[in-house]
Amino acid sequence: MINIKTAEEIELMRESALIVSKTLGMVASEIRPGANPLKLDKMAEEFIRDQGAEPGFLGMYDFPNTLNWSPNAQVVHGIPTNEVLKNGDIISVDCGALKNGYYGDHAYTFEVGEVAEATKKLLRITKESLYIGIKAFKLGNRVGDVGHAIQNYTENHGYGVVRELVGHGLGKELHEDPQMPNYGKRGRGKKFVDGMVVAIEPMINMGTKRIRQLKDGWTVLTADGKPSAHFEHDVALIDGKPELLSTFQYINEALGIITDEEKEFRRH
Repeated sequence: MINIKTAEEIELMRESALIVSKTLGMVASEIRPGANPLKLDKMAEEFIRDQGAEPGFLGMYDFPNTLNWSPNAQVVHGIPTNEVLKNGDIISVDCGALKNGYYGDHAYTFEVGEVAEATKKLLRITKESLYIGIKAFKLGNRVGDVGHAIQNYTENHGYGVVRELVGHGLGKELHEDPQMPNYGKRGRGKKFVDGMVVAIEPMINMGTKRIRQLKDGWTVLTADGKPSAHFEHDVALIDGKPELLSTFQYINEALGIITDEEKEFRRH
């Protein structure tokens, strides 16, 4: 059952999404060799609460932290520890916030210091695939069109597309219908209609698409130990076109990145 949102609900969701975006921007300013993940996790929790929101992940399904913190070969759902960041690491940071009864859910993979060129390329292609997927989230298209667009782009670069983990609808629940795989066939799956809000989130591996899970019941890693990248936006379908509710603007400001990659998906 897909929950269609009103214009008023979408604006409430935009507020929640932007709290997550600002939280990730704050985290971005602290990402460097020697940074302590648990310290950043606590900072993120306090920042979200200061915005009048609740951390979306903390306690959900008994998850112990505010941030999913997934370095290097960890795909998603990593748990922050006291093991500090090292030069050359990459780190996927996924964050959620709940305000006014609606969730925001948003992720970015950061470089720590000087990162290998092959790994930089993985991050670039994965982020590009996110926007390629968002373009396919339009009136009359279907779930498979988004998945196909992401899969085609990333597999053409030789990467593995994770199958077991997918994007999802978003609203009063963190995970709503429809599921949004990062693979698929054009014209298949549920049809997109105005008022849908989804989290599109490519999870792309440098090597095999296969994954494994640690005994902690959370952390997901690539089966071959090669790096994985993860980027996520919250997107609403308005007047037949995708509109971003989340933004990487605060991250870009913190990191000194100049880009217009979000321009076509914004009206505000």
